[in-house]
Amino acid sequence: MRTSRPARVGQYTALLAYLVFLAFPFLWLVSTAFKPPRELGSLHPTWIPEDPTLDNFRQAFDEQPLLHAALNSLLAALAAAVIAVLIATPMAYVVARRRTRLAKAVTGWVVVGQAFPFVLLIIPLFLVLKNLRLINSVPGLVLVYVVWALPFALWMLAGYVRAVPPELEEAAAVDGAGRVRTLVSVTAPLLAPGIVATGLFAFITAWNEFFFALVLLKTPEKQTLPVVLTHFIGAEGVADLGPLAAAAFLATLPSLVVFAVIQRRITGGMLTGAVKS
Repeated sequence: MRTSRPARVGQYTALLAYLVFLAFPFLWLVSTAFKPPRELGSLHPTWIPEDPTLDNFRQAFDEQPLLHAALNSLLAALAAAVIAVLIATPMAYVVARRRTRLAKAVTGWVVVGQAFPFVLLIIPLFLVLKNLRLINSVPGLVLVYVVWALPFALWMLAGYVRAVPPELEEAAAVDGAGRVRTLVSVTAPLLAPGIVATGLFAFITAWNEFFFALVLLKTPEKQTLPVVLTHFIGAEGVADLGPLAAAAFLATLPSLVVFAVIQRRITGGMLTGAVKS
């Protein structure tokens, strides 16, 4: 059924408006990061800085340990993404292929787990980490990130597993391949885009997370980048706007770079080449 021209124009207009809505905060952040103090306090702000400067970036690095905080965030995000994917992949295969009560219960757990807000989870998680002596430690924060990302990672990967035709696995079994060989040689390669997408989700979620890191990490040398960004705001709530914008701009770059590198793999056809000859 073909879409009429007015309908297409309306769709593209809505899409363009949505893109502008999403891009506005980032573009304004970039503009602010390069503005000198005189332009930041102007009553008539402009999109493009009239006298662009890098002083905000130098001041941000001088005032706060951004590199060390970024390293903490990177270690926590990478570890959480890898662990969540390793745990969720076999679980997703079982949930997608085995139509049992346990699989239905796991699916229900995924849905219910996403309904709980952060504030309801922080107290029991804090008590568990306290008993494990993992408070104020990056490994403890990684454990929390894995717990938080696992339900949605499982849900994502289960959808990818269901999209893989079972006939491919049956054909491999007819050819003499065992269960493990089938999973490794047939199913796993077809799940690569889903695994990459899930890992990206877990990484970005952990990289941008603020609330858990604020509560669980106390010493400055262990704090992550989102927590360190709050140090640019004074006790009276007055923000050092230039350095804050510069540091926030640098904090968004890793997520953008990771997505730009692997986005083709995510959007590629999952079943490309999955034809038994």
